[in-house]
Amino acid sequence: MPVKAGRPHMSIEEFEELAFTARNRMEGLQLEFIDGQLRSRALRDGSHGLVVQWLTRICMQHHPELWLHPGRGLRVQADRGRAIPHASLAPSDAFAGHGEWSDPDAVLMVVEVTSWNSDTDRRHRQEKPRVYGESRIPVYLLIDRTECQVSVHSEPDGNRYETVRTVPFGKDVRLPDPVGITLPTEPLKDWVR
Repeated sequence: MPVKAGRPHMSIEEFEELAFTARNRMEGLQLEFIDGQLRSRALRDGSHGLVVQWLTRICMQHHPELWLHPGRGLRVQADRGRAIPHASLAPSDAFAGHGEWSDPDAVLMVVEVTSWNSDTDRRHRQEKPRVYGESRIPVYLLIDRTECQVSVHSEPDGNRYETVRTVPFGKDVRLPDPVGITLPTEPLKDWVR
């Protein structure tokens, strides 16, 4: 939900306080702050969780020293924004001692899985690649259940990702270094509508 025109600018501190209060008072509500706009995350369906479980198993097989941290809050946009990717691949202890929001420096890959809501295009295909690319997160993996495809964004230049590879579900796709995994996307066909 965008901030209404005419409202005073919200600071990062005000956003963090609001996000903390909302999460503790309303079960399942997660707020993000992208481009100075307040955003709420859609509730996830059961198949969404299965996609993240599937990816977690694959990552653990290839990189047991890493963990696919679900729902970890990240400071993005040069610390002017806050995003909550569905999962972040990082060393298992990367966020030890951190509060609700962490710098993305240790993150090798962020993952988003589309839901069945009206803002999927804007959020996952436009805002998130730009925001994660600006934050120089090496890989952004979009598992797009509405389009039945996987998009791998890599080579961030501080403004955007220079390389994007998109394949349909059923075709293997390589996650470039530092992730270095080939994903067999055939199972994703089971988790769409």
